[in-house]
Amino acid sequence: MSKETAKENKMGTMPMTRLILSMSLPAIFSMTVLAMYNVVDSVFIGNYDQQGLTAVSLAYPLQLLLIAASIGTAIGVNSLVSRKLGEKDFEHADSAATHGLVLCLFTYTFFLLLGLFAVRPFMNAFSSNAAVAEYGVQYLTVVLCFSLFSIIQVMIEKTLQATGNMIYPMLFQILGAVVNIIFDPLLIFGIGFFPELGVMGAAIATVFGQFCGMVFALVVLFFKKHEIKIRLKNFRFDGNVVKNIYSVGFPSIIMQSIGAVMMLGLNYIFKSADSEVSVRVYGIYFKLQSFVFMPCFGLNQGLMPIIGYNYGAKNKKRMYSALRRGICIAVIIMLIGAILMWTIPDSLIAMFGGDAELMEKGEYAFRIISLCFVPAAVGIIFTTLFQAVGKGFRSLVMSFARQLVLVLPIAYLLSLTLGVDSVWYAFPIAEIGSLFLAIGFFLNLVNGDFKRLDTRE
Repeated sequence: MSKETAKENKMGTMPMTRLILSMSLPAIFSMTVLAMYNVVDSVFIGNYDQQGLTAVSLAYPLQLLLIAASIGTAIGVNSLVSRKLGEKDFEHADSAATHGLVLCLFTYTFFLLLGLFAVRPFMNAFSSNAAVAEYGVQYLTVVLCFSLFSIIQVMIEKTLQATGNMIYPMLFQILGAVVNIIFDPLLIFGIGFFPELGVMGAAIATVFGQFCGMVFALVVLFFKKHEIKIRLKNFRFDGNVVKNIYSVGFPSIIMQSIGAVMMLGLNYIFKSADSEVSVRVYGIYFKLQSFVFMPCFGLNQGLMPIIGYNYGAKNKKRMYSALRRGICIAVIIMLIGAILMWTIPDSLIAMFGGDAELMEKGEYAFRIISLCFVPAAVGIIFTTLFQAVGKGFRSLVMSFARQLVLVLPIAYLLSLTLGVDSVWYAFPIAEIGSLFLAIGFFLNLVNGDFKRLDTRE
């Protein structure tokens, strides 16, 4: 049977709540596993050497930049593929997927150059502690120079998710996470016949896990049956396809890169206040909050192709239904996270070692920052909607407002007037402001583009 005569994709027919759960739960699970091995890295490093924990906290903005470039491009491919499948334009869906895989090589070239030439100046700029800077150089050099593995894996994950296949992407991430978790203690502490490599051991374990995930993803992409076919033979870049990918992907890259800029700005504020403890607190928070945000991003991975497919199919009721249910689920996830941050911050921080000062500052910071979780949940789902319907620029504006226009200036003013411990209040203030902006963008779509969609079930 040809694609044109195949039965309707489940994204256009399955009951919505069941569809969202079937699409999202595998991604939520895999993203939670991903968050776990990010945290495990820092837990092992923190118990190995607190200076190493400071180093990976300072290094994280460049890792965020890598994540932004790889996931942002892949989101552009995901959005385009899901829309073309909704329109039954299978040839262009295949072309978008093939372009995405080739674009991975361009992304990798940039980060290889960063890994070879930029990491030492970067670390020296943010730390006058020679040991901290050296740990950061070791970690970043390995992670960036071998980043091709994660870039390709992410692209394949997002491409398959655009077809409604959420199981294989989950398995890719689980494999990489399990390999990383197994090799972290072996290489950091030198257990058995493994050498004691410290912070560099954590980096090696990370990229080895990514390599295993990439190999599995490539096998599935080229040898398993799915709705997308990669056509590398006689491949030629199509400027229109690249433009369509980056019309959503580039705003997403910038949007997620803003997170790296925010971290750099906050680390600069902490450095100006000579508060290395605050750097560690923020690094620990950033890893732990991934347990809350990563499930929401997993929900996004399930929601985006559903919204994009039904937008392409001009089915407004199903698109709105997905949005409403997505917001409810995201709020529940974030509310649970906020409750944990308020009730057991001491237990969470204790996993990373450290002293009484780290515990005291961390408990205070966690309770304040977690006030932003619920408004962030709604904003995240609106961001997903904008990306899924090809309006990625609106997501970009939201991120600029939240993380540059609001968070950094507010944090800086608070640090000058009320002290460095007041910086954490900038997060809930900025998140609430960003939510109002998202609602305005949504109402504009309701009264504009969405009016042209039909209202069938």
